[in-house]
Amino acid sequence: MEFSLFGKAIASGQFLITAEVAPPRGSDVSQMLHQAKALKGYVHGINITDSSRAVLGMSPVVASWLIQQELGIETICQLACRDRNRIALQGDLLGAWALGIRNILALTGDPVKAGDQTTARPVFEYESVRLLQLIAKFNQGLDANDKPLPEGGTNFFKGAAIDPQSGSWSGLQRRFERKLAAGAEFFQSQLITDFERLDKFMHVLGNPSQKPILAGIFLLKSAKNAIFINKYVPGVNIPESIIMRLANAPEPLKAGIAIAAEQVKAAQQLCQGVHLMAVKTEHLIPQILQQAGIAKVELVS
Repeated sequence: MEFSLFGKAIASGQFLITAEVAPPRGSDVSQMLHQAKALKGYVHGINITDSSRAVLGMSPVVASWLIQQELGIETICQLACRDRNRIALQGDLLGAWALGIRNILALTGDPVKAGDQTTARPVFEYESVRLLQLIAKFNQGLDANDKPLPEGGTNFFKGAAIDPQSGSWSGLQRRFERKLAAGAEFFQSQLITDFERLDKFMHVLGNPSQKPILAGIFLLKSAKNAIFINKYVPGVNIPESIIMRLANAPEPLKAGIAIAAEQVKAAQQLCQGVHLMAVKTEHLIPQILQQAGIAKVELVS
């Protein structure tokens, strides 16, 4: 069986860099490919979102395949339980493996009411832990009913999301430990602004797990952008000091790049990598990494 290049980068002990790219909200993939191309050589993998915030987007399996085929960049395909029952989840996993996708980020999914299709019927037969357990079965050649997959299994490298800034420490610990038990091999965090909280998480939970934790770093483009995120993205609390820094900057976007670079440097002292999010401005991620003093990544074949 083939093994994930991202998994090999983890095994080699490199500081890990991933970035997020959203599939298009239509059939034209040119802009997605343009943004992803700018990341080549700067990341170990590109996360392809699955209708994030319950906003309609192209299939992440198809978008992942296109990026790998057209650009030769390994992807981390996000798969959410919100829109699929177990039959659909299994079908997408088998299709993803057949298309050469080797990394899956298992997600529960944002609530339908948060998105642009508010009358859609949510599924949620599974959530992220049960999806991780399903992928583990697939990797053993078994389906959801523990029956053999007659035409062969998979060998996915599977990850999960984590929120070190969660308001409930006991809830955070319980979910993290359940995802570990379900076989998560890496974790990507939600947007991080409280690095003291991340430090506590790493000392108490992250480092003892011996699994890589990638801190979520978001490129804030303006004070207005930061205020919007605080209002509409659950669990995020961008400090007033950052909002004021953006508001007072002659060029807010440059200030946002500088803030993100500082956060990457802070994360380097605490965890095993960063996951960068720069919605519709992914081409600026290399600037963030350069300001943080990070050279191009070394890919392990």
